[in-house]
Amino acid sequence: MKNIYRAIAASLIFVCVPHAAFGQDSSEELAKKLQNPVAALISVPIKYSYDTGIGPADADRDLYLVQPVIPVSLNEDWNIISRTIVPVYIKADASTINSKDLSGTGDVLQSLFFSPKALTSTGWIWGVGPALSVPFANEDLLGTEKWSAGPTAVLLKQSNGWTYGALANHLWSFAGDDDRDHVNATFLQPFVSFTTKNSTTWNVNSESIYDWKTEESTVPINFTVSQLMKIGQQPLSLGLVYRNYVDAPALGPDWGMSFIVTMLFIK
Repeated sequence: MKNIYRAIAASLIFVCVPHAAFGQDSSEELAKKLQNPVAALISVPIKYSYDTGIGPADADRDLYLVQPVIPVSLNEDWNIISRTIVPVYIKADASTINSKDLSGTGDVLQSLFFSPKALTSTGWIWGVGPALSVPFANEDLLGTEKWSAGPTAVLLKQSNGWTYGALANHLWSFAGDDDRDHVNATFLQPFVSFTTKNSTTWNVNSESIYDWKTEESTVPINFTVSQLMKIGQQPLSLGLVYRNYVDAPALGPDWGMSFIVTMLFIK
């Protein structure tokens, strides 16, 4: 468990940024920015996820995801946005292989998006760059034991409270344990959301993964409601997610839920 706590502490170092006021952005505008993966806004989502119906025993999985997003201004025209995903398994079912439930860290995914500061003439926002998966898992079954890399991109538009678009990446393994399967997988996240004047956001998205080696898909549909608020001078968002798996491998989960706390820091 010490390794788990160290991983969480290392991830939360991104939170150690001086608190800032809302500035010129209203609560509604900040809620809209949270729906933009390449917004010039430092955010630190911490997500607890629960999935069930895994394997022949219909087992459960408990997972924390720490996902700091940090934009950096390159020049007057371009930003680079760092998005890091650190998974920490509190309980992962291993009943298909042995009787021991696992806990620990998973592989870390690091993405960098180069995004223009100005909107396109049609109002679309976009970003492209590299993605790198680092074999950080402390248990063999919690990660791939492979270094993987590939391209990532995001395209979205925001208008009248609506946000819609998609984020995608593809990873190929290029190094790691020769005894483990190679990675060749596509991730696709189409999304649509609506933010009200009361800073409440309703979101539907999918976080689909297609494994080209096994020719298997994992397709969860996520229904999320979140509320932006302020505690003292600190803006944060609270979100609740219901997840239904419309497609999954034979031993994959059936449904799940998540709770998300997102801290925001204005640049």
